[in-house]
Amino acid sequence: MNKPSHEHTIAVCPGSFDPVTYGHLDIIQRASQVFEKVIVAVLVNSSKTPLFSLQERQKFLEQVTGHIPNVEVDSFDDLLINYMKERKAQVIVKGLRAVSDFEYELQMAALNRKMSTDIETFFMMSSSQYSYLSSSIVKQIAQFHGPVGDFVPEVVEQALRDKYSTR
Repeated sequence: MNKPSHEHTIAVCPGSFDPVTYGHLDIIQRASQVFEKVIVAVLVNSSKTPLFSLQERQKFLEQVTGHIPNVEVDSFDDLLINYMKERKAQVIVKGLRAVSDFEYELQMAALNRKMSTDIETFFMMSSSQYSYLSSSIVKQIAQFHGPVGDFVPEVVEQALRDKYSTR
C-alpha cells in the first residue's frame, strides 16, 4: 500500500472565529506545517448572531495569518462537505481543547464521513496554554472590560474594546 502524501493536500479549518483567538491561530499555524494549503473558512451560521460581522472576522483572520504563505481565508454558508468538494479539499482540521469538544467533534466527523467517504477529519490537540481558551470566554471578559491581550491578537483586542465601549 502506498503511503499517503500531504504534498497536494488541501485542508479546511472551519469555524465561526467570533473572534479569532491565539488558540485558533495555534491550530492554523500548525496545520500549515502539515498540509500544502490551509483554507480558514469562516462559517456563516444563521442560527447565531455573531459579535463581529462576517467581513470583520475575515479581515481579522487575513491580518493575523497574512505571514503564513499557504493559508487562505474564505467563508461559506453551506454544508461543510459541499464546501469541501467545491474547494477540492480532502481534510477537515479541527482543534480539540477538552473531552467536551471531542464528543461533539466526533459526532460531526462521523456525519461528514457518512456524507463523503473521501474526506478525512484531522484532529489537533490545542497547545496546553490555549486549552481553556474560547471565543465566548474572551467576549465575556471583554464585555466587562477585562484584559484580553493574552488571548487574542492586538487587532482583535482593539476591536473588542471598541465594540464594548459603544454598548
